[in-house]
Formats: sequence, structure tokens, C-alpha cells
Amino acid sequence: MSIIKSISGIRGTIGGAVGENLTPVDIVKYTAAYGTWVARNTDAEEKTVVLGRDARISGEMVRQLVSGTLQSVGITVVDLGLATTPTVEIAVPAENAGGGIILSASHNPKQWNALKLLNHKGEFLSKADGQAILDIANASDFDFVEVTELGGYRTDDTYLQKHIDAILALELVDVEAIKARNFKIVVDAVNSVGGIAVPALLKALEVETTIELYCTPNGLFPHNPEPLPENLGTVSNEVKREEADLAIVVDPDVDRLAIVCENGEMFGEEYTLVAVADYILKHKKGPTVSNLSSTRALKDISNKVGCDYYASAVGEVNVVEKMKEVGAVIGGEGNGGVIYPELHYGRDALVGIALFLTHLAKFGKSCSLLRSFYPSYTISKNKIDLTPDIDIDQILEKLKERYKKNPISTIDGVRIEFDGDWVHLRKSNTEPIIRIYAESSTEAMAEGMVNRIQQDIKEFYQDGVIG
Repeated sequence: MSIIKSISGIRGTIGGAVGENLTPVDIVKYTAAYGTWVARNTDAEEKTVVLGRDARISGEMVRQLVSGTLQSVGITVVDLGLATTPTVEIAVPAENAGGGIILSASHNPKQWNALKLLNHKGEFLSKADGQAILDIANASDFDFVEVTELGGYRTDDTYLQKHIDAILALELVDVEAIKARNFKIVVDAVNSVGGIAVPALLKALEVETTIELYCTPNGLFPHNPEPLPENLGTVSNEVKREEADLAIVVDPDVDRLAIVCENGEMFGEEYTLVAVADYILKHKKGPTVSNLSSTRALKDISNKVGCDYYASAVGEVNVVEKMKEVGAVIGGEGNGGVIYPELHYGRDALVGIALFLTHLAKFGKSCSLLRSFYPSYTISKNKIDLTPDIDIDQILEKLKERYKKNPISTIDGVRIEFDGDWVHLRKSNTEPIIRIYAESSTEAMAEGMVNRIQQDIKEFYQDGVIG
């Protein structure tokens, strides 16, 4: 069906033809390239890579291929087994490893899997490093070792607890406050590794009652695993039926966090970061960062307390780079990705849960009432399909010219502001399409801006300006 090769890793569907899908041949090829890159860039005598996976059906098969291939290029594997993405990120520097691989296709359906690649800091690769690995793969420039130099292999199942312990040790995580609220919480972990990690965290936070929904880590996703409102009808009904305080929903590798309020309404994936940032900024002032396609509500709450807000290009590695540059105290992405540098530089639903519950506990009222205190914006996400012969860069240039009197950012595609509202256009690296995101105070106004831009693009093409 598909294989996507990018600087952050290799993602594709299981089965099918070599080079067109994530087949065993492709898995070995790109793992060997990554392992070779680690070996060439690691001074340690024992070159190590940390490995972890979510619970999807193909995970064990892919794990065996990846583990054996890493050993074949002289890499010792530290296998965490079923592990969240942020847990692997924390383990990499703790093990003094040369890198890490998470076997997870994040929110993609069950037929997908991926090799998500980390550097020695436990962070996603820079553009240069990612390209170097792709170059090694394309040239088949692998360094396979002799039998006496094969890498070792060991398992380690202690890192989830180490991850939880590190969260509990954070100054702004208040277990006593959470315990005193006697929370009743429903958990939807889409039958992946969150079914292990989230209940364990809630137990450590002394949550009064946890109701587990889809917490068996067998990879049989009961619904589309992306934590969007249209996929969360069952958990919404369960919250109301159980008269719970809220529901916690995570994606298969637990780097995205969505909250459902006590009335069954969505807190809003865009607002996970907003709420956590609001809590952080009450105790520690400093810059905040999100990407250009995230809600402006984070800028609003930051500026309200006298703190600067910065926007980065889309992608976790870009958010992290900007956070480091400006010394951000909190950052992330509007897809429910919370990055709290006091713990580590990676999207982490577990630390997001701990901080959100502390915030809600200290707030002392309902989840829905907390949501009502934040600015209410709506983001419309769309795309426009184009024929392969159309020059997308030229389209973006024409839009810049048409709206040159408006504030425009070009750090990632084109983002145009309209009196606080905005439209963000990005071209796909894999398809002849332009992704169009727009935010306004109402859904109708956001969709109106998208329609306006779509009409602009059609006008350019019909007039012969593009093509």
C-alpha cells in the first residue's frame, strides 16, 4: 500500500512488494543503515541502541528483524519490550546509548508500522542526520561485522517505572492534591502499550478509581487509533455512564494525550497543551512554543501573564529546536503533544497526564469548567488535490504576493494572519497536495477562510498562472 521515507524514520504498511511497502527487506535495509550510522558516530567501545515497541500486531515480527539487524552491524540492543515512545526517549541517555528505535506507526491503523529513529540524546533526528541515514540506505553502504563482533542483546523491563518515578519527582506534580480529589477516571488506551503505562501511572498518582477501557495490549485497535472526537464516541458515553470526572485517551505509542470531560464533551486535543502550559506558567514564567498549525490559544495565555510565545515549523524536532533556542518552559504540538523540558525533550502523554491532573485537582472544579476558562477557537483542517504538473511552490509565492499586506510567516510553507485568525498552507512531501489549516472563533469562519484560499488557488490555475 505505502512506504514513507523521511528524516524521522521509515513508515509503511506491512506486506506487499519490496520498496513499496514496509516489507522485511525494507525493514532490514533501513535498520542496517541506521545501525551503521550509529556505529560511525559513537565513540563508546560498546555501541548500543535502545529498542521499544507499541502493541500493534506486527510489532513482534518487526522487533525480531530490527534486533537481529542491529546486532549484525555490531550494535548491542537494549530491548525494553512493550514501551511508550517517551519511555524509550528517556532510556536512551540513561543507557548512554548511541540512539534508539521505537517500533510504532503512532496513530496510523493496524496495517501500518514504523521505525521511529532517535539520536543519542533520545530526541528525533536532525534533518542532516536523517538525510545521512537515508543516503547510507540508498547506497547500501552497510558495514556488517564478523561473527566474533556481533552485537549483544539484553532485555530491560524497568524503564516504565523509572519513567513514572521521574514524573513523580517533578516539582509541579502534586500527588497529594491528586489523591485528595478522589478522581474517577476512564482510560482508553486503544489496546496498545498505554494500557500498561497509563493505569500504572494513575496508580502511582494515587487516583481513587480507574476504569480501563481498551487497555489490553494486543494491538487489536477497537476504533481508529487517532484520538480525535469522531473516534471517541464510546469513551465519551462511558464517562457519562460511569459518572466519571474525566477520561484520558492516548494514541498507540503514548505521545499524544486527549481529554474527555465529565459531560462527555471533548476538552479538545489542541487544548491539552494549553491547559498544561497554563498550569506551568502559574508557577514558572518563561517562553512557550508550539508549531505554526497549533491553536493561538497558547499565545493568548502566554501573553496574558507577560510571557513570550514562539511558533516553530511543524514537526517535533522543529518544536524542540525552537524550545532550546528560546529557553521555553513548556511547548508541544496541537495534536495533544506535551513537551516538558524539566523531564525530557519529547512529546510525553504520561507527564502531560500528571501535570493536567495536578492542575485540575488544584482548580477544584469540573473538567468542563476548566475548559471554559480558555479562549475558544476552531481549527479547520483540509487539503487541496493538484495534478503532478502544477508547481506548488509557485502557488505559495502567488499567495504571498496576494496577501503581502497581511502578516506572513514562511518558516514552514506560508502562514497568513487575518486580524488574529490565520491560514497555514504546507505542501506534502509525498503527494501533489497542499494541506490547508485555518483557525478562527467559529467553525464557519475557519472554513470560510479555507474556501477563500481554495478559490484563490483555483483562480491561479484557471488563469494559467500556474501549470
